Amino acid sequence: MQGAGEDIVWGVHGRLVCLRPPVVMGILNVTPDSFVAATRLGSTGQVLASAARLLEDGASLLDVGGASSRPGAAELPLEEERARVLPAIRALRREFPHALISVDTWRAAIAREAVEHGADLVNDISAGLMDPDMLRTVAAVRAPYILMHMQGTPRTMQRAPAYGDVLAEVVKFLSERLLAARHAGIADVVVDPGFGFGKNRSHNFALLKGLPAVRQLGVPVLAGLSRKRMINEVLGTTPAEALNGTTVLNTLALLAGADILRVHDARQAMEAIKLLAAYAESAPTV
Repeated sequence: MQGAGEDIVWGVHGRLVCLRPPVVMGILNVTPDSFVAATRLGSTGQVLASAARLLEDGASLLDVGGASSRPGAAELPLEEERARVLPAIRALRREFPHALISVDTWRAAIAREAVEHGADLVNDISAGLMDPDMLRTVAAVRAPYILMHMQGTPRTMQRAPAYGDVLAEVVKFLSERLLAARHAGIADVVVDPGFGFGKNRSHNFALLKGLPAVRQLGVPVLAGLSRKRMINEVLGTTPAEALNGTTVLNTLALLAGADILRVHDARQAMEAIKLLAAYAESAPTV
């Protein structure tokens, strides 16, 4: 089991892929109702153009989602999610044969079909709890698996979320789901504390400050902070105005040990990574 901060080595379609963290995951929302309006991609051409920009700006992974998980979002019918996601993944695989593609879904059927059509990873906001077939499906297709903490469902998660100790409870949940994934036979797992998924502002900042505890689970840690409400509530901004705030929080996440930044804006995330690397390598003078 690799520890956070070490090279990430995944088995992907029968080959080993090595990433030197921290790395950037670029978001591709094949949905008309993403909370960031500029990232709502309705056509294959828009998906490919956005993917090309993300890759050019330094993204190592592309995360394709067809069902919005914004607070209050209703459950999308399976057939509609399939119709959005699979053509996008097929097109991305043809256009960018060497890119690492993640499918953002909680449905086992979509995960399986997405991998069959060219996806490399499965990113599940429910950590396998919304579909009882998810863990064994991911194990069967031998894909790396990202599991996330969420209190409730997207429809209910922001209705007065409550914890006794948010950091302890999230780490316990991730530990239990990591063990369940291992028992199911999933070799490569990433954990995501789920910023904004059943958390208020105080919960989110406590988790950000407590990321070193999440690192103790010994697997890569993903931080998804991009343009979220925790930024806008502090700064009085909208998601469209939250790029600078996102960069600040991404920097804090990197300092706390995040391995993967899931973002709408790859270039700015890469700039934070490069500047922190230069800072870490510099020697103080007296």
